[in-house]
Amino acid sequence: MVAQVLAVIWMNLRSLPARLGSSSVIVVGIAGVVAVLVTLLAMAGGFAAALERGGSPERALAQRAGSNSEMSSTLTPEDVRILSTMPELTAHSPELYVVADVPKRSNSQPANLVIRGVTPAAFAVRPEIQIVAGRVMQPGKRELIAGRGASAEFLGIDLGATLDLRNSDWTVVGLFTAAGSAYESELWADLPVAQSAFRRGATVQSVRMRLTSPDALAALVARVENDRRLELDVLGEEAFYQHQSKSLDTLIRNFGYTVAVIMAFGAFFAALNTMYTAVSARTVEIATLRALGFGGGAVMASVMVEAIGLALLGGLVGGAVAYFAFNGFTVSTLNDASFSQVAFDFAVTPELIVLGVLWALSLGLIGGLFPAARAARLPITTALRGG
Repeated sequence: MVAQVLAVIWMNLRSLPARLGSSSVIVVGIAGVVAVLVTLLAMAGGFAAALERGGSPERALAQRAGSNSEMSSTLTPEDVRILSTMPELTAHSPELYVVADVPKRSNSQPANLVIRGVTPAAFAVRPEIQIVAGRVMQPGKRELIAGRGASAEFLGIDLGATLDLRNSDWTVVGLFTAAGSAYESELWADLPVAQSAFRRGATVQSVRMRLTSPDALAALVARVENDRRLELDVLGEEAFYQHQSKSLDTLIRNFGYTVAVIMAFGAFFAALNTMYTAVSARTVEIATLRALGFGGGAVMASVMVEAIGLALLGGLVGGAVAYFAFNGFTVSTLNDASFSQVAFDFAVTPELIVLGVLWALSLGLIGGLFPAARAARLPITTALRGG
């Protein structure tokens, strides 16, 4: 049985060049499905990763109780002072969070760009922040440092450039990276200067806190909840960013699977039609094999192997297209949780490539099943007369 299957499969594969045109329909159709699916999931994964990279188990965030984002939160100087005395902290960074309309490089249309007012403590809380060009802004001056993503996606965010924000001129004096996190989509300014320019008085939107250890978070949360002077929520930074990314990540993934399923129907019928055509064209050949003693199982296996092989090729082609065309491709999109643009890189991971190939194999398996069954059941006498 095994020898028969291998012999028929080899014969079948050798005849593929004669059916190159029809066979390519399966490859191209399935490659399209896989490329679209992997690309959209890479977009969702890249967006979620950009936010979640900003989270650290050693950091927490405090904002006004009931706030669902930094923008809707307000903390007073007294809130900041009380938090600074918490024994679970090694450093704390009170921060202003506002957005400004800045034109995007891609279409010159204004979009929300985060401006974060910080003190020098912000760099102690986030050691991953690295100045890669220029210098840090000086206290008391209208100077900005820009994240790599913000500089890439927005007009005028270049080292040495002057930016008009709220009827005042600001100079970009440095560019920074933040391990690929969403902080790279922000502009940072000196906190007191930003508070004055954006008319926020002495209030801030949040306090980032560096914990003595990840285990200190529970004690900090309990301490803040039990302090009647405070009406604040304290969240671990990882949990905060997971919540921020959840809605858009889910939307993109659902859209990706929906589009892939719709395209998969087209690819399935293309595979089905192509394999039926291949079986019809080889009717006499199949009948001759059956007359020579080859079993229906061997014939069925040969058709299935052809369908699955073509699907596998299509899956690999689609995965390669997604990887070489989009992996690392930088875009920005609106994060509805923070009302700001987040720049991120598409992340075509090995796991996504494997998922795409599995989709391709599933389509090949289903698309080849019915034609293979027909080939195995083909009456020998009828087939020898031409089907």
